[in-house]
Amino acid sequence: MLLMDYHHHTNHSFDSKAKMTEVCQHAVGKGIKEICFTEHFSLNPLAPTYGHINFEAYVNDIRTCQKQFENRLTVKMGIEICEPHQLIQEYKKVLEPLPFDFILGSVHNINNEKLRKYMENKSKDEVYRGYFTEVYEMVTVADIDVIAHIDLMKRYALQSLGNYQFQEYREILEAILIKAIDRQIGIEINTSGLRGKLQEALPTIDILKLYKKLGGELLTIGSDSHGAETVGADLPEAYEMAREAGFTSIFKYEKRNPIAVTLAL
Repeated sequence: MLLMDYHHHTNHSFDSKAKMTEVCQHAVGKGIKEICFTEHFSLNPLAPTYGHINFEAYVNDIRTCQKQFENRLTVKMGIEICEPHQLIQEYKKVLEPLPFDFILGSVHNINNEKLRKYMENKSKDEVYRGYFTEVYEMVTVADIDVIAHIDLMKRYALQSLGNYQFQEYREILEAILIKAIDRQIGIEINTSGLRGKLQEALPTIDILKLYKKLGGELLTIGSDSHGAETVGADLPEAYEMAREAGFTSIFKYEKRNPIAVTLAL
């Protein structure tokens, strides 16, 4: 099994203190063969991710790790853009000159409000439908490779509103996935939910099976870890989910080009 972690944050993200070299050391120790760092980034001054990353320092750290861990770990440079369907031309101007291998797109804010704030004074249906509508808008126009944690809202809504039922939102989820497939945008299995109160991956197997049924193939797997010790967390479980949903390959990226990697039986 070729273990790859395609969602990881370090101190180049506002919410992590992990050092890239230490993450790589732990990855090698766990037998991980490839890692893609995906630091948070936003051009929206109202978002908490705004203004944190220094791209020169980030590229330098990537290059240092690529050299230091050569022949032991493949290190790829990625980014997780918050709300990439907004400020599209501004993102293009900033990011196009940089040597990214991979771009995740995520919805962490709606109407310039964090998801926890957005939930206030709304019904359960308003919260989940509003979130999935925003994801649909993102996948319709954003220049991204993969949708990050496609059903992220459940992490924030779980305690106060409860988890959502797949069948209730199947129609809009199907619209999101059809649009993603049409635009050659993939989805990920994000294992972060397995490490908290949620106790399930993002997304669940239902969405994975629907994506596969609709003809989707572009699937990545990531821990969404913000610490060195948790690099690669729960990746074997994610590989098993991919197999259960009918996938025979997952993908890695190089210069934003998807490359299939066969899943071992």
